[in-house]
Amino acid sequence: MEMSDETTLLTPAALLTYWQGHRDLTRRVIEAFPEEGFRTHHAPDMRPFQAMACELAGMVEYQLDWFRRGRPHWDEADQNRVVPGRAELLAWWDKLTAELDAEVPRVSAETWLTPGDTPFGKMSPLTSVLYLMDNEIHHRGQGYVYLRELGVTPPAFYERSGLPPMG
Repeated sequence: MEMSDETTLLTPAALLTYWQGHRDLTRRVIEAFPEEGFRTHHAPDMRPFQAMACELAGMVEYQLDWFRRGRPHWDEADQNRVVPGRAELLAWWDKLTAELDAEVPRVSAETWLTPGDTPFGKMSPLTSVLYLMDNEIHHRGQGYVYLRELGVTPPAFYERSGLPPMG
């Protein structure tokens, strides 16, 4: 089979599945933390995983808002919320997971690719989502280190849904 420059490598549905696979793994990392360690354990000059996970959830809210409005919107006041405990964060995480499942299929190809001015520079929603995934992977790695420091074996990083078939 000959591939052309027009071959689609990843559909929005496949991107969502891949993204949700990462989110599911991060959720399992959140669950693995003892409550006290989740709130207080951190490395020098770094935040506890609770604050990192809250940031990740807030960024998904930002992305969902962009999908719904058709343009990015950032309000610094929205970022100063009370950091929830683990159970509340997991409930928020699950709510966002359901909202992504409902919202992403409605996003048009034009919206995915139309750049907008964001607090992080000019980018399209697709570029923003790819950044969100990279940021989540980065913070999840920090969570893995914290879990090991706390004597907890983290979930296997390779056990997640959304991976393309092997072979």
